[in-house]
Parts: sequence; C-alpha cells; structure tokens
Amino acid sequence: MKKIVSIVLSFALLFSLFGCSNNKTTKYSKSFLDLFDTASSITAYDTSQAKFDEKYNKLYDIIKEYSELYDIYNDYNNIINLKYINENAYKKPIKVDKKIIELLNYGKKAYKITDGYVNIAMGSVLSIWHDYREKGESLPPKSLLVSANGHTDINNLIIDNKNSTVFFKDKKLKLDVGAITKGFVCNKIYEYITQNNIWQSAVISLGGNIITIGNKPDGNDFAIGIENPDSSEFVDKVYANDNTSVVTSGSYQRYYTVNGKNYCHIIDKNTLYPANHFKSVTVISSDSALADTLSTALFCVDLDTGRKLAKKYNVQAIWLDNNDKITKTDGVNSAK
Repeated sequence: MKKIVSIVLSFALLFSLFGCSNNKTTKYSKSFLDLFDTASSITAYDTSQAKFDEKYNKLYDIIKEYSELYDIYNDYNNIINLKYINENAYKKPIKVDKKIIELLNYGKKAYKITDGYVNIAMGSVLSIWHDYREKGESLPPKSLLVSANGHTDINNLIIDNKNSTVFFKDKKLKLDVGAITKGFVCNKIYEYITQNNIWQSAVISLGGNIITIGNKPDGNDFAIGIENPDSSEFVDKVYANDNTSVVTSGSYQRYYTVNGKNYCHIIDKNTLYPANHFKSVTVISSDSALADTLSTALFCVDLDTGRKLAKKYNVQAIWLDNNDKITKTDGVNSAK
C-alpha cells in the first residue's frame, strides 16, 4: 500500500496561519496532487482572487517543469528527464537541461554532507523497494538488494558542467533524487517569488516540505505545526519567519505492510532495509535543500549521531522516536 500524506502541515493549520485579512490583502489558497506524486499547496495574501490566480498559475507551471524534469518514472513529450537519463546515460553523454545539472551537482554535495546516507546514485536499490512496495506482497530478498548495491557508486555519475551532459560509467547505475528534490525546488520557488516580488506573505508546501515567504500580514511569524501520525496533537509547533524551511521525514509517509509489520520508504545504506530508529525527524533551516537532505540522513542514524550532524550544519531538529518520545535541539523556536 502506498501512502501519500501531507507530511508536516495540515491544511487546516495552514489556512489558520495567516489570521484575519487586513484592509489591503486577503488570504487565498490552492492545492494540487499531480506534481511530485504528493499533496501540495500554495497559500498567500493578495489583492484579489484574479491576481492570486494569475501568479499561482505561473508558479504552478514552474513547479510542473521541475516535476517533469526530475521524474524517474514517466516520459514527457520533448523532455529529456531523469527517466530518460537512467535509461540512456550509460551509452554516451546525454545533453540535459541546466536545471538537471544543478540538481545532480547538489546531489553529489548531499552525499558528502551526509556521509553517503543520501545517495542519489542508489536508484538500483531504491527501485527494487519501489517495485515490491507497489505489489505490497513481500520483502525483496537480501541477495537481490546486495547485488543492486554494487551499482550505487556516485563516482560513476559523470557530470560535465561546461557541456551540460550526464554520463554513467556503470551500465546499471540509476538515479533517484527523491531525498533532495522537493527541498531543492522549494529554494527555487522562494527565489522566484522574492526576486519577482510576487508575494510578501506566503506559505508553500510541496508534500509537506514547507517554506515561508515573508511573515504574516500583521508582522508576526508563522506557526508551523508538525504532524503526529498517531495523535490529534502535533509533535510540535514552531515559529517560522521569512525563508524558513520545515521538512519532515517519517516512517508513516510511504510504506507497505508485510506480515503485520510496516516498512517505510527510507532505506538505510548500511542494511539496505528501511530505517527504523524513529517515527519522524523534522529539520528546520533557511536552506530547504539542506533541510530535506538532513531530514533523511537524521532518520537513518541514531540520536547522538544526528545531534552532531545537526550541530555541524547549524540546523534545528525534532525527533519523534518509536516510543513517542520527543527530542529537540536547543535552538528550536517552539510556539507557545
């Protein structure tokens, strides 16, 4: 069974973030399910529905372009995307859009940041788990995973920045950028909105990867609720000012059940099986790509290692363990 949920933010809380409208602007919101295979929403203050819709449509088209370029499962007319790259880049260098080059360069950086816990070249292993999760009947055999893991060396991903090409030195190498994509795109959304003066007060959610633009119309910070999958109570509510990202990785997001046990989609590179240290890990940062990257890494390591990693990269984190114990870094700005 495939679970697609809103990871961090309930839409009810999202709508309440902004409070009452002021004399000049009104709150507007739209949600969509067809991009990045997840539930997303755009909420902002604007002067009219028509103005909001016009800006929303432009932003949606930008997000759609990223979604199609970074898709590893579907083909699109006249687009060389990651699916095409996975199927062809071992034959010869493939000329690709600069947006793909930029993402893959960040993917190599993410590998170093996380000591390999986030590895965009792990697609050969992750695709096996995806196929078994779609069938929902059994677990993949360890021997199959070990064999696939022999084709996950990120050094076999050759990026030519000057010529904008991608080449695989290993025929069986596959890319999977799910651990970094939404955070990476959230950074791009923030840049687009602020550089073009689109909105002064907005909250964007890509599958629960939250990024804030400006503050609430009254000047106060937003309050972002972090969902507890087993309770009506939030794990926490945190204050977020301009350019704050709140990203959660959780065992309850995409999983399937075999013999009464749930297996999530986040795979530990050491065991090649789903990580099971926590129910969820939330990372708060001004860099959405970093928050996305570290939320996955911290989900795969023990608490002490995660604390050190959070401190090293100056992010705040919130852990919910399997016994519902909540642990927070000292700098988390929790809402009262």
